Amino acid sequence: MVFTSPPSVAKLPFDPPDSITIAEYVNNEKYGRYPVAKARNPFTCGFTGKTYSMTEVLQREEFMARAIAKRLGYDLNEGTEWDRVAGLFSLNTIDYLPFTHAIHRLSGIVTPASAAYSAPELEHQLRSSGANSLFTCIPLLETALAAAKAVGISNERIFILPMPGFDKKVPFKTIDELVEEGKTLPELPPLNWTAGQGARQVAYLCYSSGTSGLPKAVMISHHNVISNVMMVKHYDQPGRDVASVDTQVMLGLLPFSHIYGLVVCGLYALATGDELVVLPRFELKTFLETIQRFRIEQMAIVPPILIQMLSNQDLCRQYDLSSVRFAFSGAAPLGMETMNDILKMYPDWHLCQGYVVTSTSELDIVPGSSGCLLPGLRAKLIDMSGKEVSGYETPGELLVQGPTVVLGYLNNMNATASTFIHDEDGRWMKTGDEVLVRKSEKGNEHFVITDRIKELIKVKGHQVAPAELEAHILAHALVSDCAVIQVPDARAGEVPKAFVVKSSQAEGKSDSDVTAAIHKHVEDHKARHKWLKGGIEFIDVIPKSPSGKILRRLLRDQEKQARKAKGAKL
Repeated sequence: MVFTSPPSVAKLPFDPPDSITIAEYVNNEKYGRYPVAKARNPFTCGFTGKTYSMTEVLQREEFMARAIAKRLGYDLNEGTEWDRVAGLFSLNTIDYLPFTHAIHRLSGIVTPASAAYSAPELEHQLRSSGANSLFTCIPLLETALAAAKAVGISNERIFILPMPGFDKKVPFKTIDELVEEGKTLPELPPLNWTAGQGARQVAYLCYSSGTSGLPKAVMISHHNVISNVMMVKHYDQPGRDVASVDTQVMLGLLPFSHIYGLVVCGLYALATGDELVVLPRFELKTFLETIQRFRIEQMAIVPPILIQMLSNQDLCRQYDLSSVRFAFSGAAPLGMETMNDILKMYPDWHLCQGYVVTSTSELDIVPGSSGCLLPGLRAKLIDMSGKEVSGYETPGELLVQGPTVVLGYLNNMNATASTFIHDEDGRWMKTGDEVLVRKSEKGNEHFVITDRIKELIKVKGHQVAPAELEAHILAHALVSDCAVIQVPDARAGEVPKAFVVKSSQAEGKSDSDVTAAIHKHVEDHKARHKWLKGGIEFIDVIPKSPSGKILRRLLRDQEKQARKAKGAKL
């Protein structure tokens, strides 16, 4: 049974263009973007209020591209996009997306790295992506320099994105200085891409959480992103029309290094003429102040933010959040209890969930679902026996087909082959998520995420791969075997917990000493969201299948029983 978007959602007005860059699509009225002359200022700093008009943003992108081309030797007429891979390791700023467009103007590739990365993690991304330059910010500079040195990126190829409150003088050129330099340089030649080049050429190398080993580079084409923006924009318009909204003010809090923040917040706002108020990271008081000050109307958030609001209701009541019309939760499942409690606090909000290939209209919200399939996509479910699901309320792994399906994994044929399959209906991507389809009262097919087959752990919007942590823990001399699962946490939503079998070298050492040693081993080398906040539990043997696969479900069941016995809320 193949699923599509609701009948009420019209088909896309035209096929997503496949011979232009992302910037050309979101900045060009020819492709249906909101008129530049009437658009709001696209990016505004939530701390300082600093902003640029749409015209100024377009100028900055062009000037930036000229200066980058000169300083890095990025020649549009020489080599390929793989000779122009730029690393981006920064907190959210108003220059983040314009910078990516400057690199794309040079027919290059941007590889955005999580701001939570440690130096070894950043080093892996820079090395495996082939990045030959690095753009970062002052708060992350120490980590950036360590990683850049390890992969041989010289200081002359490191640049700074300005951040509010960080004016420290450093011996690196800033984005603002590049813009000023670019004003004096000659115009760049046009790109003149060939037919279909946008569908073949990589725009972003975004790193997955790596369900086995280190994170893998996902190759995302210009056509993939253009299609996604176009679909979300087309799907979202009916709800906005009903709310009598022309342009609006949105919150740009989610990390732009994550495709959710990059597309659903940043690029979407450009295409719709909205204003995106940018915050570098989440802090509850600042979050509330920003909503009140800028009269935020729509915001994309993650469940831990809502959990913090519920835990701090007295503080929340001190701020006027009445401007919020639509709150869109993603990146991890939003529990029904959390959803209902938030709506008790803010009954006028339209609160819904989304997923990579689905979205929820304000006109048809089904609590617990992640919405309906975006227009232009097809999906089907495959059950545990390998058969195609033919009805509703029956779980199976979600497979997706359409122009947003990415190109594959960089230099990893095995991972690509296991994720993308071909049948008589064409090429499908296996999502690794268990899903069921449920009909709403309006007859629309809503997708409910029931489990994560790939067993990723979601910590405050970050994805953590158990296998990556397990491999690191197993490198410790005191450990002979281990398994990592997710456990619930009031603030983070989920956190990792390790079940550990001690090695012979741990004999004579106390449990507390071994625990402390393992914690230090992880915290010295991994980003904070990968720390074992769920604790460490020692067991005699890790449950495994005959093939050697860790039976995490047994460990999760054991954990639930233990918490239930202790009276913990699950």
